[in-house]
Amino acid sequence: MTEPPVSPYQLVLGTGLVGLHPRLREYFTGIPSGNVGIGRGVFDLVGTPRRWLWPVLWVLRRQKVLFPVWAQNVPFTVVNCPQSSPSARPTVSAVRTFHFGTGDRSMVDEITAGPDGLVDDLGARRRYRVALSATVDDGALVMSSTSLRVRIGRRSLPIPKLVAPRVALVERFDDATDLQRVAVTVDLPLIGRLFYYAGAFRYEIKPSNWGQA
Repeated sequence: MTEPPVSPYQLVLGTGLVGLHPRLREYFTGIPSGNVGIGRGVFDLVGTPRRWLWPVLWVLRRQKVLFPVWAQNVPFTVVNCPQSSPSARPTVSAVRTFHFGTGDRSMVDEITAGPDGLVDDLGARRRYRVALSATVDDGALVMSSTSLRVRIGRRSLPIPKLVAPRVALVERFDDATDLQRVAVTVDLPLIGRLFYYAGAFRYEIKPSNWGQA
């Protein structure tokens, strides 16, 4: 049997991956070739009630990064797809689809391992690059942003830390409910919470053609 490819998380965490809950280790290790990871669940809360921040989110909505909303009990689907080649570092692309009553909204990103940690390229055109530190704490994966760059044309410009949004993620497994739980916050310096989502889901590996008739 062919060994699954190494994931970006394995490259960054190394032996630290052993400290994760066993079910999370399955999630953050490599996805076997020809397969994708599928998660389905419900987010308890999504967005922000601070509507005066929504114009900023409208801009990011077109890029499939964030969107203006404040909603509860939102069903969602996440699809993780491994992307690799002999000349490139392991990469996982993800599409998170939020199923609102008014229609679906998606976030897309592509995460890989950089020299100093994880690197997450956000949006449909990958214009926003977030560097992330990753640690394991009591069986959970904790990630936080360390820098942000924005691509404008052919240039990649760093955003000063004094104004750059700060992203934080905690992913853990809840044995009591047999569910994986995730919480993500995006905060702006001096302003506070820009976006938030948190909820629980079940995850499985399926053949890449799982959605075809």
